[in-house]
Amino acid sequence: MKPAQLLAALAAGEPISGVALAAQAKVTRAAIWKQVEVLRAHGLPVEARGGAGYQLPWPLQMLDAGQIRAALPASSARSLGALEVHWELDSTSSELQRRGAQAVDCSVLLAETQTAGRGRRGREWLSPPGLNLYLSCLKRFEQGFAALAGLSLASGVIVLRAMEMLGIAGAGLKWPNDVLAIADGQPGGKLGGILVELSGEYQGPCMAIVGIGLNLRLTPALRAQAGQPTCDLASLAGGAPPDRNRAAAALVAALVEGLRQFERDGFAGFADDYARHDLLRGKPLQVSGALGEFNGIGAGVDTRGALQVRMADGSVRRVESADVTVRRA
Repeated sequence: MKPAQLLAALAAGEPISGVALAAQAKVTRAAIWKQVEVLRAHGLPVEARGGAGYQLPWPLQMLDAGQIRAALPASSARSLGALEVHWELDSTSSELQRRGAQAVDCSVLLAETQTAGRGRRGREWLSPPGLNLYLSCLKRFEQGFAALAGLSLASGVIVLRAMEMLGIAGAGLKWPNDVLAIADGQPGGKLGGILVELSGEYQGPCMAIVGIGLNLRLTPALRAQAGQPTCDLASLAGGAPPDRNRAAAALVAALVEGLRQFERDGFAGFADDYARHDLLRGKPLQVSGALGEFNGIGAGVDTRGALQVRMADGSVRRVESADVTVRRA
């Protein structure tokens, strides 16, 4: 029995004995125990309940490409390229990069777990199976890199649109690519992150791979391991996250439609929505990076998606590189 098969057997959230699992898989109980330990090492809280057997503390849904595609609106389904669900990848974005020119436009890859998921500035993105969403979408553009300025910010708006489809509110955007919960009107824990990677010709055509990680359910151990405040959709939805296939379909549909809009309108088509969800606008900020550190007041973003910071003398300083750290002062 492989880890994916074991997780599927435990997905209902009901206890099942090691004897029954071993008989089902035609392996020894020791082999089952080893696979349980693999799931635990990936971050899943598989409990051992005395004589009752192994059990997850709540039911979960395994990702299924057929269910996700069937839940898409007709217009999104027509525009979608390939849609694949993998048990394990190093990174969904890395896999699309390897496929390169062979990948169909608007292809989406999802993985139950990633061994080398990554966020901005090379940070690791924790990717336990069965709990959250990790996906990447490849989109080709006839325009060059300059026309794709603000794509990371637009992708944040796209994530919030997907949450709206699911009936979940209570989130905002932190420049350049974080989706944060809002608690008592203030930024809370991190719900999701976005990583946009470009390749191709500077003047066009070029290709963008939009990678998104979105927390549906986090365990206490994962929150501690994250090393920063975190949140999940379960917390915003009264304790129970949306069905993962439904959530994946909402995110895929929002991506397909949103990237088509970006191709047509650029960041201008997202600017108003971004301003409405901008958690840094009007707030005291501390910005630090290779060029030093400075303080100011968030003044929104410009037409290309650069962060604007109003200085004490009234001038506005623009921050275009994402290779900086921005904190509320």
